[in-house]
Amino acid sequence: MSVTRAKAPPYRIVAFDFDGTLADTFPWFCSVLNGVADRYRFRRVGTDEVERLRRMSARAIIADLGIPAWKVPLIARHMRALAARDADAIRLFPGVPEMLGALDAAGVRLAVVSSNGEATVRRALGEPGGYIRHYACGAALFGKARHLRAVAREAGVAPGEMLAVGDEIRDAEAAAKAGCAFGAVAWGYTDRAALSAKAPAHLFGEPGEIVEAVAY
Repeated sequence: MSVTRAKAPPYRIVAFDFDGTLADTFPWFCSVLNGVADRYRFRRVGTDEVERLRRMSARAIIADLGIPAWKVPLIARHMRALAARDADAIRLFPGVPEMLGALDAAGVRLAVVSSNGEATVRRALGEPGGYIRHYACGAALFGKARHLRAVAREAGVAPGEMLAVGDEIRDAEAAAKAGCAFGAVAWGYTDRAALSAKAPAHLFGEPGEIVEAVAY
């Protein structure tokens, strides 16, 4: 069931994160993580640690794994390359294509703001990608706020008329920095309770609830 903290304003645009929000990439991420750890010499992650890490912010995870700040851009670039390699195997969450279509039919402008590469995102989205009007991809790990503001300018809307939808604490922080509302999804990388603690405007339990909150 969707949790709405306050009555939603009339959002004119919804900006989606990609990994863990539209696409089910967490199993893929887990499958490549320890190989990346070996390459960049940070601590491997055991299967018994995954749930603990899902309750943490990206900054806390980076510290926990012993990754120095200067390595973060290198690792992010390498992860984008691996995602591009495996893009054809990435699947959208059930209900996402229908959700995007319903929002588009309701006249809501759609965007994707992601740290992943645009070509990878477009390939993974496939036909439903046709509903997306704006792509702002390749964002730095903690650089999404700038991309959200850029999408709002390009769409000709005020940040307060935008809903940013994501699955991580850093997505919530970026939305707050950009001046737009945040809608958290409970099916992605970060634990639901950890996202709820950030007091999002909406906490969605399944994709159809986004349509209910935005289009009606």
